Amino acid sequence: MKEANEPSNIVNISQRLDPSSGRGGDLLNAVRNIASRRLQQYIGNMFEHVDDALFDLAEKAENNAAQMHYFDGMREVRKRRPVIERSFLAQVSRELNDFVSGQRTTTHGGGTSPLAGSIELSLVADNELEESLAITSLIGKNETRLTRDLFAVNQRLSVICGGTRIDDATNPIGPALLAQAFRQSMRELSADMRVKLIIYKLFDRYVMASLDELYQETNAELMRAGVLPQLRHEVMRNTAGSPSAAAGGAVAPGDIPAPLPADDSEASAELLQTLRTLFGARRAHPSVPLSAMTQGPLPTANELIGALSVLQSQAAIVQPMMPVSDSVLDITQQVLHLKEQLLSQLGSLRGQRPGQIATIDEDTIDLVGMLFEFILEDRNLPPQMQVLLARLQIPYLKAAILDRKLFAHRQHPARRLLDGLADAAKSWSEESDRDGRLHYTIKAIVDRLLQEFDDDMTIFDRLSAELQQFQDANRRRADLAEQRVAESTRGREKLEQARRRAAREILNRIGDHVLPPLVHGVLSRAWANYLVLTILRKGEESTEFREALRFVDAFIASTKPVRTPEAKRDLRQLLPGIERALRKGLANVAFQEADIERLLGQLHTYYRQQLGDPVPAAEQPQTVEGTPAPLPIPESIQPIAESIADLDDDESVNAEPEAAAITPEVREELERVGTLKPGIWLEFSSQDEHFERAKLSWISPMSGRYLFVNRRGLKVGDYSPYELATVMADGRARILASNALFDRAMDAIVDRLSHEDGRTSDTE
Repeated sequence: MKEANEPSNIVNISQRLDPSSGRGGDLLNAVRNIASRRLQQYIGNMFEHVDDALFDLAEKAENNAAQMHYFDGMREVRKRRPVIERSFLAQVSRELNDFVSGQRTTTHGGGTSPLAGSIELSLVADNELEESLAITSLIGKNETRLTRDLFAVNQRLSVICGGTRIDDATNPIGPALLAQAFRQSMRELSADMRVKLIIYKLFDRYVMASLDELYQETNAELMRAGVLPQLRHEVMRNTAGSPSAAAGGAVAPGDIPAPLPADDSEASAELLQTLRTLFGARRAHPSVPLSAMTQGPLPTANELIGALSVLQSQAAIVQPMMPVSDSVLDITQQVLHLKEQLLSQLGSLRGQRPGQIATIDEDTIDLVGMLFEFILEDRNLPPQMQVLLARLQIPYLKAAILDRKLFAHRQHPARRLLDGLADAAKSWSEESDRDGRLHYTIKAIVDRLLQEFDDDMTIFDRLSAELQQFQDANRRRADLAEQRVAESTRGREKLEQARRRAAREILNRIGDHVLPPLVHGVLSRAWANYLVLTILRKGEESTEFREALRFVDAFIASTKPVRTPEAKRDLRQLLPGIERALRKGLANVAFQEADIERLLGQLHTYYRQQLGDPVPAAEQPQTVEGTPAPLPIPESIQPIAESIADLDDDESVNAEPEAAAITPEVREELERVGTLKPGIWLEFSSQDEHFERAKLSWISPMSGRYLFVNRRGLKVGDYSPYELATVMADGRARILASNALFDRAMDAIVDRLSHEDGRTSDTE
C-alpha cells in the first residue's frame, strides 16, 4: 500500500497541460505528424482500389446506361484524384493546425463544425439525403467500433489541451471530422451519385477501417510522454434509463466513459439535423396554442419511459379477432392518438398533466408517430402485416428515447429488426402462407417485444437473429423449389426453341417444292424430331446438326423429276447416303427396326418409280387413294412430334404486337418492365380481388419471358414483356419497393415535413 505522500504513476484526468507550453505544443505536433503520415498513406491506398471496383461494377452492370455511369466515373476519378487527395489532406491539416494553435471551433451549444456544414431545406433532395445517410452510417459504425481507442485519444487530448473537453465530434482525427472532410473534398468530383456512394464505401474500407492503427500509435506516443499512462480501458455499460446515465453521471478518474446517446449537439447525425430543422419550422406554427394546454413541469426521460411501459403493457393484451379493415382502422386510431394517450398517462402517474414536453422528446414522439403512420399507408405491406407491425409503435418510441441514434444509423439493431420484419412481410400472402408459419413468426416477435422489452436494447439483436434464422431456413427450401421451377421452364423453352428452329429449317428448304406425301411426312414428323433431339443433345453448331440438315437437302433433291441419264446417275448416287442417314436418325429417335424397314421399303418403291425401274407386285404399297400409310411415332417422343404447320402457328401466336399497335400506357409500362431484375417483388390481382405477391425469379435469355414464384418458390405465372406490361397498365400488377422500410419512411417524412414548411411559408 502506497504512503500518502508517495507520488502516483496515474495522471488524473483533471490534470492538464498548457497547450501553449513547449511540452504541450510538442505533443500536439507529434499527434499531427502521426495523423498526416498515416492518413496520406490510407487515402492513397483507397484510390488505388477505386479503379478496379468501378471497372468490376461496369462489367456487371445491368444495362449500357449503368455501365457508362461507372466508366464515366472511372475517368472522372482518374482526372480529379490529385485534387481530391490534396483537398482532403489540406482540410485535415487545417483542423489539426487549428487544434494545435487552440483555435478550435466547438460543435456544442447548437453550433456545427465548419466541415460538417449545414443542410438547407432546398438541398434535401434524394441524392443529398442518400449521401448524408451514407456519411452518418459510416461515422456511427466506426465511432462504435473504435470506442475504446477513440475515447482514450479523446481523454489524452483533453489533458494536453488544458482540460478542454474533447469528444468524438471535436476530435480532429475522429471519424466524424475525417468523414466530413472527405465529403467536402468529394465536391471536387462531378460524378453520378452511385459512383460517389461506391467511393464512400471504399473510404470506409481502406481509411476508416485503418483508424485503429492511427489511434493506437497516437495513444502509445502520448503514453510514452506520460499522458495518462495507466488509463484503464474498461468501457462502462450505459444502462439507458438509469438516473446516472440520463444525467450523464460522473465517471471515475481513469475510466473511459461510454458514449452518450446522440442528442441535439451531435454534429455527425446530419439527417437528424435536417429533421430537427424541419421540426423546428413546424413548431414555429403549432396547431394547438400552448396557452390552451394545462401547464406543468417538463417530464423527464425516465417519466416518459415509465408512462410508455404502462401503455405497452396494455397494448400487449391479445387483441380480439376482427376483419382486416376494422383492424387497420382500429390500429390507425391508436397510432394517431398515442401522443395524447402518453400525456394522459403522464398525468395519471404524476398527478398533474404536463402542458409541454422537452423539444427533443416531442420531436422523437412525432418522428416515431410519422414512421408508423407511414407503415399504415405503405402499400408495399399487405394490410394484415400493417396491423401487426403498427403494434410496435410504443416499443419503438421507448427505444428511440433510450437511444437517439436509432434514426441516424442504418445498422441500429432496432432499425434492422423493423426492416427485416417488413422485408419478410412484403412477401406474405394467404396463398403462400397456408400453414401460417410466416404470420405466426412475425406475430410472435411483435408479441415478445410488447411483453418483454423494458430498457434492454439487446432484445432487438436477439429477435433479429431469430427472424434471420427463420428466413434462412425458409429461403433454403424456397430456393430449391424455385430452382426446380426455373429448370423445368428452361427445359420447356429449350424444347420449344429447338422445335421452332427445326420447323424453320425444314420449311425454308422445302420452299415452293411440292413433295410427295411420303417424303413430306418423313421430313415434317420423323426427321423434325431427329433435328430437335440433335439440337438439344449436340447444339445448333454441331457437326451432327449440319449433317442432319444436309440430309434434308439431299432428301428434297431426290424428289426432282429424273429425265436424263445424268439425273438418274446422280439419284442412284444419293440413295445409299439417304438410307444410311435415315437408319441412323430414326434409330436415335427410338423408331422400331420393323417400322424403319417398312419406311425404307416404301421409299425403295418410290425411287424405282422415279428411276423407271419395274416394281415387283409384292412391293406395291398398301395405300388409300395413293397415299402411303403414316409412319407410327414412338410414344417416347410424342410430345415433340408436332407437325410443321403447328410449329409455324406457334410462332405467330407468340409474336409480340407491332409497335404502332401498342398503347402509350402499355409502352410506358414496357420501359419499366425492361428495368426489372430478378429478386424484385410484384403484387398481382385477379378480377375476383384475389391478391398474390410474387418474386421475379428468372428472365429467359431465349424467349425473354418473366417467371414469377411466391415466397415458397412455387410458380405463380410467367409473362412475355408485353403481357406483363399490359397487366401492369390495366392495374392488375404493380411493382413493390425493393429498398428498406426505414429508408422509405425517412424519405417520406422529410418530404412531408418539407411540404408542410413550404405551405407554412406560403401563408405568411
